[in-house]
Amino acid sequence: MIEFIPVLLFICVCLALMFGYSVAFTLAGCSLIFAGLGIVTGTFDPALLKALPDRVFGTMTNTTLIAVPLFVFMGIVLEKSQIAEDLLKNMAKAFQFLPGGLGLSVVAVGALLAASTGIVGATVVTMSLMSLPTLLNHGYSKSLATGTICATGTLGQIIPPSIALVLLGDILSSANQQAQIAQGVFSPTPVSVGDLFVGAVIPGVLLVFAYGAYVLFSVWRSPVKPTPGSDNHAEGSDEIHWSEVIKALIAPITLITVVLGSIIFGIATPTEAAGVGAFGAIMMALAKNQLSFKKLKAIGLATTRVTTMVFTILIGASVFSLVFRGFGGEELINHAFQSLPGGLLGATVLVMVAIFLLGFILDFIEITFVVIPLVAPVLITLGADPVWLGIMIAVNLQTSFLTPPFGFALFYLRGVAPKSVHTSDIYSGVMPFIVLQLVLLLVLAVYPELVTWLPNTLNSAKGN
Repeated sequence: MIEFIPVLLFICVCLALMFGYSVAFTLAGCSLIFAGLGIVTGTFDPALLKALPDRVFGTMTNTTLIAVPLFVFMGIVLEKSQIAEDLLKNMAKAFQFLPGGLGLSVVAVGALLAASTGIVGATVVTMSLMSLPTLLNHGYSKSLATGTICATGTLGQIIPPSIALVLLGDILSSANQQAQIAQGVFSPTPVSVGDLFVGAVIPGVLLVFAYGAYVLFSVWRSPVKPTPGSDNHAEGSDEIHWSEVIKALIAPITLITVVLGSIIFGIATPTEAAGVGAFGAIMMALAKNQLSFKKLKAIGLATTRVTTMVFTILIGASVFSLVFRGFGGEELINHAFQSLPGGLLGATVLVMVAIFLLGFILDFIEITFVVIPLVAPVLITLGADPVWLGIMIAVNLQTSFLTPPFGFALFYLRGVAPKSVHTSDIYSGVMPFIVLQLVLLLVLAVYPELVTWLPNTLNSAKGN
């Protein structure tokens, strides 16, 4: 019975989260209750809790995690400076010669916003307010319009700079060190956030093209017709001013190139690049005369809220991880994975299925901080490439934003969509995009080189 205490702890945490309790305090509270009971019954060593202050201090002084508030700040500045609005208007004109060009412009702008902000909620809400009425008036079905907006909004999970990849990179770096030390390698090869950023480039591009292809196929199968009496014209009727299109694209593409380019080519660390991105976003907002003191105060408060949430959850996750391991949870997972048929393949399939199912009820941050630190060291020990594993998890976690009934992208869209759009329309609209993400997951499993080739090539070039 004692060996199943870690399983009971995990179940209690998941149940408490499902009832809506605070993530950070649920993780820490449940863990400390179990630790207290373990101390009373003699099944938990109280000396282990002495390591907690060092863990918290290590979290707060982790230079990699400084990138989180900086990327959040950059994204919120871009959200409030109307750059997305200019992008959408001009990209819609650029793609209007194609049947389904308006839907394609939503995908393109969503990808650019993902690479500029990395914040799913901001992207979904911004795209919903700007493009949903236009899509519906142009004759797009409610399911296709809402599904396209939700799915493109979640691209911020996989397209760098992604906050999810920053958090995963920090966790996988520790997991990789644990795995290699357990194998007797005391000078472990480091895994950085930059490696994950580079590894996510090709899968992110593939996903954008898949979304665009699906939108074009859907419009080809069921041609859109503008709503009678609306102020919108048919696609292809507006004159294109390419100078305006290029002008709208220059600033965000320059920012993306500077931030990602400096990371990919080793010029700057992700934290340094995030600082450059935050400064660049401020300059762009100032150039558009969109940065008043009142707006800057709102940006600072929003950044503080998100950052506080992430770090508080991370501290709670540290308590959970410490207590879980104190009850022998790590050995339990190791034994369970080692006994699975199929070795690494069987263990990876089990973890991916578990993450996908947990995505129906838990947020990606909860899964990242609770599940990944427990399973990643075991999978890496079994032979999984940490960068490939990180991207597989990131793509899988992306589905958690879309899977009903608790997908956060669905909530964001439902909150700003008109009453004529039913929840069932949103649910049916995201299903094809969930399938596309799962297909990408399968493709990456069969062809891991799509993830590992670019990081390995760049690392080899740096070594030479």
